[in-house]
Parts: sequence; structure tokens; C-alpha cells
Amino acid sequence: MPNQLGSLDQVFQALADPTRRDMVERLIRGPASVTELARPHAMSLPAAMQHLQVLEACGLVRSAKAGRVRTCHIEPDVLRAAEDWIASQRTAWEGRLDRLGDYLAGPP
Repeated sequence: MPNQLGSLDQVFQALADPTRRDMVERLIRGPASVTELARPHAMSLPAAMQHLQVLEACGLVRSAKAGRVRTCHIEPDVLRAAEDWIASQRTAWEGRLDRLGDYLAGPP
């Protein structure tokens, strides 16, 4: 789980790519092989592996090889840490916008 800002930065950088976001969305439904993750994007296995390496480097995904098949799994704690950060930012901004709305509405 990312426990420092640098790790969280890596998670958001990894999620900035639409192909990697799609892979994460697929893995949320359950484990998948590299071939399954590459298929919807019509990409080569080496290209899919490059995307998966980025996701593994930030901790969002882990993979294991059994025979000739590499199966990938999502790491929910890492995804949850990113979600928690977003939620805290949303809460802070909602409070600021509420105060701005009150200020703009003027005295009661």
C-alpha cells in the first residue's frame, strides 16, 4: 500500500493512461491472464506486458506465472489508498465551495 506521497504519485501516473485504466477495471472483476488483458486493445503481448509492468511497479497489480500463463491480480489496498486520497480532497473542496456559496449569498 502506498504510504508516502511518492508512491501515490506513481499510482496516479499509472492510472493516467487509458489502456492501464481499462486493465485495472478488468482486474477489479477478477484475475486475468496477460492475453485476456491485451485482447480488447488489439496489442501485442510485449506491449501489454509494458503496461502491466507500470501497474506492478506502483503496486496496483501483482502477477504470477504458472507454466506459460502469467495471471494478474489487482491489489485492492493500493487502489483504496488512491480512493481515500481523492475522497479527502473532495471533502475539503466541498467545504470550501459551501463557504464560498454562503459568502456569495450574502447576509441572511
